[in-house]
Amino acid sequence: MKLAARLIAETPPFFTKARNIGLVLTAISTALIGLPAVPVIIAKIATYLAVAGTVLSGISQAAVYEETSPEESE
Repeated sequence: MKLAARLIAETPPFFTKARNIGLVLTAISTALIGLPAVPVIIAKIATYLAVAGTVLSGISQAAVYEETSPEESE
């Protein structure tokens, strides 16, 4: 399966929830990083959350739901 087809294919429900959690983590971390007077440790944690959220969203979006027939599973 090509990458473009994989990204537009149906995503399983678990990975849809994981993708949404990743997007929320990325949004929260972006808001924290954008604040002008944030302690350095908070900014560093927010940076790690942004990376984790981005990776989680990207990997979850690439998961594909495929039904297999009983002949293929053997």
